[in-house]
Amino acid sequence: MKQFLIRFLRLILGLFLYSLGIVVTMNAHIGYAPWDAFHVGLGNVTGISIGTASIITGIVIGIITIVLGEKLGLGTILNMVLIGIFLDIIMEFHIIPVLNNMFLGIIMLVAGLFIIALASYFYIGSAFGAGPRDSLMVALTRKTGLPIGICRGSIELIAALVGWFLGGMLGVGTVISALVIGFCVQTTFKLLKFDATVVNHETLDVTFKTLIHKFQSNYL
Repeated sequence: MKQFLIRFLRLILGLFLYSLGIVVTMNAHIGYAPWDAFHVGLGNVTGISIGTASIITGIVIGIITIVLGEKLGLGTILNMVLIGIFLDIIMEFHIIPVLNNMFLGIIMLVAGLFIIALASYFYIGSAFGAGPRDSLMVALTRKTGLPIGICRGSIELIAALVGWFLGGMLGVGTVISALVIGFCVQTTFKLLKFDATVVNHETLDVTFKTLIHKFQSNYL
């Protein structure tokens, strides 16, 4: 049970840092990442908060991935809900300044991407399952037979275009996010000596069975 709690806390920390990184990149104010543009655009049209838009989007994508045959994990479910909640909390307290300078904005954007990379280290390392957007990428790759890069790029492009159509801000930051996030993740994982490919993610049914077994062993 102790090991489970450590993994769970690692998951929560990762999701919080991910939300913090998103706000940092958005407040750099030089163009949103594709999904952030989509969430902001959806919020503009419907009047809901960015966090709520993120939650609704995550749930819809999660349902689609289930239909496509992907199994979800505890991390997938919490990703759908907590990132949106954390986003609203962080933005409500205005702890991250909004910049209006291109040079400083680029520095802030890259810093935010490294925060997201660190968040991915904690989140993926908890082994509770991929997020809904990553699960969709895997599902489409499996169903279409196309390379994973094409599926990921297509998803990001659609999210960006729909977000822009709905009023989300695209710009140089959008391009930088797309080009630099991979470098940030790779560098962070290398510094922390972390190999994401060896992580054996736990599905939701396995997590429940493990918890029930531990409860029965300790209390019954």
